[in-house]
Amino acid sequence: MIGKKRLYFMLPDVPSSRSMLDELLLARLGIGSMHFWAEEGKLPADMPEATALHKTDLANGAEVGMLAGGILGLAGGIWLVYFPPDWVHLNAVALVITTLVGAFLGSWMSGMAAAAIPNSRLKAFHAGIAEGKVLLILDVPFKRVDEIEAMMAKRHPEAKFGGVEKHIPIFP
Repeated sequence: MIGKKRLYFMLPDVPSSRSMLDELLLARLGIGSMHFWAEEGKLPADMPEATALHKTDLANGAEVGMLAGGILGLAGGIWLVYFPPDWVHLNAVALVITTLVGAFLGSWMSGMAAAAIPNSRLKAFHAGIAEGKVLLILDVPFKRVDEIEAMMAKRHPEAKFGGVEKHIPIFP
């Protein structure tokens, strides 16, 4: 994903989305760089559907949980090193281990909780999707962003440009 921007387009229906998919493939954008998000069961099986990482806050939750868990693990490690139980002798390696364990557990637990929450970055599109529209999530190389935006505006005036995400998340 290095060197790419994420573009969002709200499309009125599935036939328009199918046409958009064909146009993007002819423009030599890979099928892996586009994801369509519609109501459950509305998209044909051969269209690339948005994954759970796109639809939920899983990635954001895992990142926040990793940070919080790492901090709590470090704090717990410091507490154990300076106030160890009588039967244990710990050193600085305990700090590293508790920090890593805390980061792992925090990421896992927070990610699992966030998997049940709709993607907060895409909150503006949820109402349109519920109305039967289709969201196109498109990852485009920097040098082709203007070209793709112009092509979409010219060939698909029914598509509403939904903005650009400058930072593409690590996971999706």
